[in-house]
Amino acid sequence: MPARADSSGPSRRNLLLGGAAAGAGAAALVGGDALLRAAGGGEPAAAPEPPFGGRTVAFHGRHQAGIATPPQAHARFIALDLEGGTDRGAVRRLLRLLSDDAARLTAGEAALADTEPELAHDPAGLTVTFGFGRGLVERVDPAAVPEWLGPLPEFGRDRLSERWCGGDLLLQVCADDPVSVSHAARMLTKDSRAFARVRWVQEGFRRARGAQPAGATMRNLMGQVDGTTNPAPGTPDFADLVWHRGGGGAGAAWLRHGSALVVRRIAMDLDEWDRLDRPGREEAVGRRLSDGAPLTGGGEHDEPDFEAVGALGFPVIPEYAHIRRARSADPAERIFRRAYNYEDTEGAGLVFAAFQADVTRQFVPIQRRLDELDLLNEWVTAIGSAVFAVPPGCGPDGFVGETLFA
Repeated sequence: MPARADSSGPSRRNLLLGGAAAGAGAAALVGGDALLRAAGGGEPAAAPEPPFGGRTVAFHGRHQAGIATPPQAHARFIALDLEGGTDRGAVRRLLRLLSDDAARLTAGEAALADTEPELAHDPAGLTVTFGFGRGLVERVDPAAVPEWLGPLPEFGRDRLSERWCGGDLLLQVCADDPVSVSHAARMLTKDSRAFARVRWVQEGFRRARGAQPAGATMRNLMGQVDGTTNPAPGTPDFADLVWHRGGGGAGAAWLRHGSALVVRRIAMDLDEWDRLDRPGREEAVGRRLSDGAPLTGGGEHDEPDFEAVGALGFPVIPEYAHIRRARSADPAERIFRRAYNYEDTEGAGLVFAAFQADVTRQFVPIQRRLDELDLLNEWVTAIGSAVFAVPPGCGPDGFVGETLFA
């Protein structure tokens, strides 16, 4: 007969129960400590930051969202080509369908035929911006094509690939969450299947939401601040440079309160850039890499002194520096950059997106100067290029592009 356990010692059951009681007592003490802090006996625990998934950006308005909107962390640019049978009436139906679903998705609501409606509930600042290529405008009204809407002039440094050029319709989809971008892009692409086919897709990213203070200038993958001289949204300067006033040539009236968009895919040779020392990089750009300030001193947003010379008599900001080549004495030769980094199996670079009122008057002269002498051309190459007319916004009962049909 087996020996009985010694009843005078602690049983396993008692140890477990005792441990649980001790744990409960510790929890009570911890809870009491928290209560004391909350009552003013110590530092209260910080309240968790509310999730930003519910943040929305209004789709309807005088201007389309996604231009003056502070850039979100993630972007997808989708260029579509219209099918041969997509006539004026079909384009109108397509734009009305896209506008309706974009308005729903940006408000955190499911699209009408959404098979995954749960994915629409957290838009995270989603915006959808439409751009029209020459082909779309010609389908609706050939007389309404702006003079600048079409391929850019040839630049000697470009090495363009057809796979990244052109397009009849552009969808710029941006949000602070990649799932929101992915879902919205899928819904809008599904809307387009009966009318158009995808020509190209470019993904882009910036720093994650909250990684930097609001308003900080983005950095590209070469480490440079990118967009220091941008006009500030909401200012008269921004309005003059970005919003179309409806004049200035044939077919422009329907673009009043709209804009023009240049999308360039810029490949970066980061391996060769790595071989260049820091002073060489800063001379190529004309700014300090640490804070974006011009080489003549001050802070990021201080005016560079292009007349300043060093001890040996050479310009502090070289003739070939990017900021010198991009600068013009004409204040109208400026653009609003809203670019995104990209990286894939083929390489890395920049999805350069620039808004302006008139491509010929603003972007083209800048690019010609850069093409002639900018030293950064040794490490960057344009491999894609497209130009789009960006219509004004619309009201709740309208659709983006309705002014073209008027």
